[in-house]
Amino acid sequence: MATKIYTKTGDKGKTSLIGGTKVFKNDIRIETYGTVDELNSYIGLVTDYTPDEHQRNILKKVQDRLFVIGSSLACDPDKETGMHIPDLNEDDVLLLEKQIDSMNERLPAMKHFILPGGHVAVSSTHIARCICRRTERLCVNMQQNELFIEPLILKYINRLSDYLFVLARFTAQELHVAEVIWKGR
Repeated sequence: MATKIYTKTGDKGKTSLIGGTKVFKNDIRIETYGTVDELNSYIGLVTDYTPDEHQRNILKKVQDRLFVIGSSLACDPDKETGMHIPDLNEDDVLLLEKQIDSMNERLPAMKHFILPGGHVAVSSTHIARCICRRTERLCVNMQQNELFIEPLILKYINRLSDYLFVLARFTAQELHVAEVIWKGR
């Protein structure tokens, strides 16, 4: 018999962190790792639209790292979880920086602001970038409220939004789609 997906334990608006601590479902920690999950789902969509096989492989690695980040954020930092949660490391940030630099070498210099759009692959990547920035704001909010968050998480999320911006431009170029230049009124 298959395991039931519903437990009914959250029917009164609370959930458990890894470690057992019960918190309301609108707790900042829950909001933050929920947004990481939203970002991870959108990265899946971006992967499906990305024409460059190498970048699709990088995006799969990003999804893995976002799972690591979500797991870390889901832990009660004051309790022993009894589980091994994989770590994020500096090499994960360096991988994004390397990809940004590699794609940027093939892109024309940016001389204008660029509007999201031109192709569903480009637009989806920009939406993922925006979700990534919201994730970053929530992580900063946790910091400001003195809730523990690994400093490397914030660094990774910041770099990831940069990567997604460059990936959107790179994807436009790969698909031979003109960037939509913002020309104010």
